[in-house]
Amino acid sequence: MSRLESLKSKIVSLEDAERRVNMWRLKSDRIVFTNGCFDLLHEGHVTYLAKAAEEGNRLVLALNTDSSVKRQGKGDDRPINGEGSRAIVLAALGFVDLIVLFDQDTPFEIIELLKPDVLVKGADYDPNERDPNSKKYIVGSDAVLNYGGAVKSIELVDGFSTTALLAKVRK
Repeated sequence: MSRLESLKSKIVSLEDAERRVNMWRLKSDRIVFTNGCFDLLHEGHVTYLAKAAEEGNRLVLALNTDSSVKRQGKGDDRPINGEGSRAIVLAALGFVDLIVLFDQDTPFEIIELLKPDVLVKGADYDPNERDPNSKKYIVGSDAVLNYGGAVKSIELVDGFSTTALLAKVRK
């Protein structure tokens, strides 16, 4: 298998993700899950994902599709990079084990299906927030906690955000 094929093999359907996660579980691997747009990959993203991966043995990343990003209201020109480009760049990160694209507004269905051992988001979210209407609420946290999993937040790297990067480029 070529290196490019190896990268592409990390980008899978939800059904394939479920199969792989189940295989990893048979080996007692600890499954970590996170999600996001990851539009213009920068140091903050890489640091966040590396720290997320340290929470277990396998990192599963749910990536918003282009239409899902557009519905988030991040701007008419977002995403800058299409879902296929974003997925292949993320797959190049050695600590990302699996990428599954999702078109819904939240990854709740994926979290319910895969049942990760650890659900991770950035520190702009609060793992203790229980109000689903709060901007700090981590989608799927209640489900993960109910089956005995953990929910964690990871500090963000100051000065790095896609919005700030785009503002800098536009000046």
